[in-house]
Amino acid sequence: MFHVKHSEAEVAEDWRNGGFALYVHWPFCAAKCPYCDFNSHVVREVDQVAWRDALLAEVAWFAELTPGRTLTSIFFGGGTPSLMPPETVDAVITAARRHWVFANSIEITLEANPSSVELARFQDFATAGVDRVSLGLQALNDTDLRRLGRLHCVADAFRAWDVANAVFKRTSFDLIYARQFQDEGQWRAELKDALSLGPTHLSLYQLTIEDGTAFGDRYRVGKLPGLPNEDTGADLYHATQEICSAAGLPAYEVSNHAKTGEESRHNQVYWRYGDYIGVGPGAHGRLTLNGQRFAIEAARSPNLWLAGVQEGRVAHETREVLRPEDMASEYLMMSLRLSEGSELTRLNALGRNLGGTHILDDMIDQGLLWQADGRIGTTSTGRPLLNSILRILLQD
Repeated sequence: MFHVKHSEAEVAEDWRNGGFALYVHWPFCAAKCPYCDFNSHVVREVDQVAWRDALLAEVAWFAELTPGRTLTSIFFGGGTPSLMPPETVDAVITAARRHWVFANSIEITLEANPSSVELARFQDFATAGVDRVSLGLQALNDTDLRRLGRLHCVADAFRAWDVANAVFKRTSFDLIYARQFQDEGQWRAELKDALSLGPTHLSLYQLTIEDGTAFGDRYRVGKLPGLPNEDTGADLYHATQEICSAAGLPAYEVSNHAKTGEESRHNQVYWRYGDYIGVGPGAHGRLTLNGQRFAIEAARSPNLWLAGVQEGRVAHETREVLRPEDMASEYLMMSLRLSEGSELTRLNALGRNLGGTHILDDMIDQGLLWQADGRIGTTSTGRPLLNSILRILLQD
């Protein structure tokens, strides 16, 4: 690719194009799902006071570095953050409001599962300031829920969805497809059932088998039968796009669908490559300070992270300075996931000029990319091939 000289001022202010967000990671779960490769842990007891104080200490530490900023979103993820005491959620939101200016349209999301323990806390979370909940339904038949290691049944899922919509202003749910023994007809029927619930936002992920998970271990020794082949996976993906678009929830990102105006504002900060703080074990962040952008990752071990914070140490395993060319690559990788695509002038300011290159022109001619109004993005043909497209665009 062609590289151009970048403006230091433009690089220093680039994060403003995406906004400023706070991610809070709660690493604990009631059970570890066999497909999950997130930093989540099952423990017998949690010292709730110690964890609340540690999260508040990290929020305060980052706030000292970012005075006067306007916070556009807060996201409580995990793990299972709906197992947090509502008092802890309230304390974090109150601290964030004290440290930063809240945008008028601030979005505060909490992930939850459809268990009765979590449902009982919904009203308290809303009172604390949470205005959006994302439910991990994952499947709408009990056989597959058991295969996925979920602790709830379909009846629990429907009940949780009703309660969530009665309590919170905005709601979303997740489903996993390309599951064991699932064919296109079954997925079409299940997705139509899901859409009959009237969601305004839903996240639909193809099942991926990750190393280091229980599913990964089973797959390696041939004990995970019934997974779809590549062609079936592609058919399921295309069926997903067709059905959701017809229902008025087109994909605004590779795996996320929403009615206009209901897109996840927090995740858009990631995809539009804004600045975001990550607190809690294993949390990632991107933060621009004194004209430099840093990639930050907290210690993954909950015990090590907690001990580090309690001892007054910064509990981060990495804090890497990102060069403008790194920023350009990350911005392209994130923004091309969005239907709105990537701004060429922004890429140019970061030192990567794609405009007018034969590689870009070839991909447009092949119907893989579109270019309009100073932006590029993937077409419906190109989106399933995003990883391959990025490898070509990011080659030097």
